[in-house]
Amino acid sequence: MNDPWQSAPPRRRAWHRVVLWSVVIGALALILWPVGRDLLKPSAKPRDVAARGDLADDEQTTIGIFESVSPSVVNITTSARVRDLWTRRVSEVPRGTGSGFVWDDDGHVVTNYHVIAGASRAVVGLDSGRTFDAVLVGASPEHDLAVLKINVPMDAPPPVPIGTSTDLRVGQKVFAIGNPFGLDHTLTTGVISALDRTIPGERNGPDIEGLIQSDAAINPGNSGGPLIDSAGRLIGINTAIYSPTGASAGIGFSVPVDMVNRVVPKLIADGEFLRPLIGITANDEVSERLLADAGVEGIMVLEVGPGSPAERAGLRPARRASDGSVLLGDLIQAIDGKPMRRMSDLTALLESHQVGDRIVLTIWRDGELSPVEVVLAAPTG
Repeated sequence: MNDPWQSAPPRRRAWHRVVLWSVVIGALALILWPVGRDLLKPSAKPRDVAARGDLADDEQTTIGIFESVSPSVVNITTSARVRDLWTRRVSEVPRGTGSGFVWDDDGHVVTNYHVIAGASRAVVGLDSGRTFDAVLVGASPEHDLAVLKINVPMDAPPPVPIGTSTDLRVGQKVFAIGNPFGLDHTLTTGVISALDRTIPGERNGPDIEGLIQSDAAINPGNSGGPLIDSAGRLIGINTAIYSPTGASAGIGFSVPVDMVNRVVPKLIADGEFLRPLIGITANDEVSERLLADAGVEGIMVLEVGPGSPAERAGLRPARRASDGSVLLGDLIQAIDGKPMRRMSDLTALLESHQVGDRIVLTIWRDGELSPVEVVLAAPTG
């Protein structure tokens, strides 16, 4: 009879020890697994924040300009009435977006003419998120300028400070604020790339002269927004870009503020801008070419309009001789004592006068200087 207390065979005792140690190791693994897992796990704590320090001076300047000017910049959404050919119903469809800025404390908003051209309704959106229906006060297609008016009952945004454009220099920093692609109050920066540029007008209109060229990113929707200098003053209105793709290529054009400051008050007062004329045709490139060997500067009279002030004053245009050579006409060198070198000089002077004003032209004719009085007339047609 077997003794139940008899020792187990050695092989069975070894198997028991294996099972016992397996249980012990498994239990220890279960107990120590969280500890090991935490030891192997990468740190998930937030890192310490490095001290930023003060912003750079140019950053602070840019921030200050944006915070000062952006409340005065508006976005403009236009729509047009269309009539369904079948139902004859009239509906309004979205037409486009643009930018503008507050001109004065009376609620006048300045933008580009092409932003509102052909629109039946314009809605002006402020930085605060409020929107207002606008009425058209006046427009000047040849300057691509228009004035709207909104009625803001309280907390009206302040006007943008006005600067000058006659003393601008290539290389100056500029800042553009606008509504590109509907992204309102977008800031872009750059420098003045060139001055006194000329581009074709909208819809076969007259050329727009004396523009500022900059490389600040200007895109569709920026039109009508302000171009600002480093003092936070308005120096131009962003009006066009040169781009093969339709997006910014770093070549933007702005109407200079001196022109804006001449035209806008007349639009507010009269609803239109009538630039008085003397009735001549001239071209800067032709003038330079014809005068290359003459040793003189000025605006060469190429044509004189029939019945114009210039014709009544006896001005002589350039003409072609029988042998094909060009006989120089009168050369306008000054008006009221102010030197005339380019057509933009003449345009700026005429815009500062009224119809009926008398001006004195200093002309170079046949090697001699002569004063000629001209009475400015209203444009016709």
